[in-house]
Amino acid sequence: MNRAGHIPGSCTVYLLRHGDSSIDSVRRFIGQFESSLNEAGRLQAEWWHQELAGIPFSGFYCSALQRSIETARIIAQPHHSSVTILPGLNEINLGSWDGMPISEVKRRFPVEYQLRGADLAGYRPPGGESFADLSARVLTTFEKIIQHFCGNLLIVGHAGVNRVILCHLLGMQLANLFCLGQEYGCLNILEYSRKASVILRLNVPAKIPHR
Repeated sequence: MNRAGHIPGSCTVYLLRHGDSSIDSVRRFIGQFESSLNEAGRLQAEWWHQELAGIPFSGFYCSALQRSIETARIIAQPHHSSVTILPGLNEINLGSWDGMPISEVKRRFPVEYQLRGADLAGYRPPGGESFADLSARVLTTFEKIIQHFCGNLLIVGHAGVNRVILCHLLGMQLANLFCLGQEYGCLNILEYSRKASVILRLNVPAKIPHR
């Protein structure tokens, strides 16, 4: 990938979602439930490892969840750089729903499931966070990164994490965050300068061969 146009004194953020870490074909609520990259996820990370190898990064950041750490470390290898792990970038905490099939949540928590659908930004699953909670936590961490560092930065986040950042930049309501695609292993490029912030690329997929 060609390096994004860089403005002196600016910050270019390469914001990725971690590679595929699905454990089966069942649709689940996945927040801070731990899972490692599967074969497809490793291939996605390795593709970005090669594609981004020529970009002079100033820093590499990821969440404290294994799938994010693995992705960031694979991509950082050609740069011989360590990865800074920031729990503030962790995916949303889904409490007692975390890792549970969506069909089971609907069966066991029918009222709560409907309440969440009616208030996506504000509803907290039992023992978990709302997307408003997630946004406050993530944006605090994200803004500290971009305020203290310039140049090219790589951040490996999660679907929810990336969406709340993008909603903030676009001025979108959190209730609409699922309108933004964030596939496994996708890349977004964000340019920050003294005057403005611009989304240069959105949801760019890793190009791995079909098997």
